Amino acid sequence: MTDLSRRCPALVALASFVVLAGCAGSPAPPSAASSAAGFPITIRSADGAVRIPARPHAIVSLSPTATEMLYAIGAGSQVEAVDKYSDYPAGTPRTSLDGDDPNVEAIAARRPDLVVASQDVSGLSHQLRALGIPVLLDPAAGDLAQAYAQFVQLGRATGHLAGARAEVATVEAEIRQVVASTPRPTGPLTYYYELDQTYYSETSSTFIGQVLGLLGLRSIADAASGAAASGGYPQLNAEFVVNADPDYVFLADTRCCAQSPATVGARPGWSTMAAVEHGRVLALDDDVASRWGPRVVVLLQEVARELRAHPVRS
Repeated sequence: MTDLSRRCPALVALASFVVLAGCAGSPAPPSAASSAAGFPITIRSADGAVRIPARPHAIVSLSPTATEMLYAIGAGSQVEAVDKYSDYPAGTPRTSLDGDDPNVEAIAARRPDLVVASQDVSGLSHQLRALGIPVLLDPAAGDLAQAYAQFVQLGRATGHLAGARAEVATVEAEIRQVVASTPRPTGPLTYYYELDQTYYSETSSTFIGQVLGLLGLRSIADAASGAAASGGYPQLNAEFVVNADPDYVFLADTRCCAQSPATVGARPGWSTMAAVEHGRVLALDDDVASRWGPRVVVLLQEVARELRAHPVRS
């Protein structure tokens, strides 16, 4: 799973990330205050160790998911700037910075003492490291455990470990509550998860697939040719979806591509699908449906409400 709301969801979902993060230079000795707060600290990033000499006070986030996590754990006041896609929560210091096409000079001009990114594009980490700027790489989480680990990692890196652990506990508890309050189907319910209008989807093995699996849902994309080779994000076609006749259709392309239950119902042949015929097409917010941060609970809640409101009758 990736920050799919950036540009075309499917293209970003299929991006192959080269992870390279670290820290170089000779930082000044930490002050007594920073030492008292647990700094300096060395964090194990996606590909190696990152040394953060003092509690960051000018963080630049190039990942919408990381931005949501930072604010959720209480580090929002330390965020100096975020990328142009970081639109949540309200009031984030959005800029023209772009994690998909990073401008090292523009990032460095913010004088950050920590940069957080989800991907290493064009040697971003190496270039920033050469300037003495620590970079923490938090790539797309493959499951909830990895997402929780990123919360804790960001907590350590920013001096908000307690807040991070508390947020993880809250998310875990809310997910348990949603699952416990949603009737379990007698057999697996199937769904088609639409990432964009070219029929890119996701399988049950992806982050989203595992989350929806908690509610007894199974993706029709599991049976697609090349599902494994695509990293869990195969490109389907209209005929495949219609023939699979999923119990539910979840649209994660409502903002980017203006899709809705009405547009889906108007597609040739789709009106005969059970999901369309019985009103089981759910329009999701693209951002909520593509990020692996605190709002994964919102996604699960929305899907659970759909299952209760439009149950499959045996």
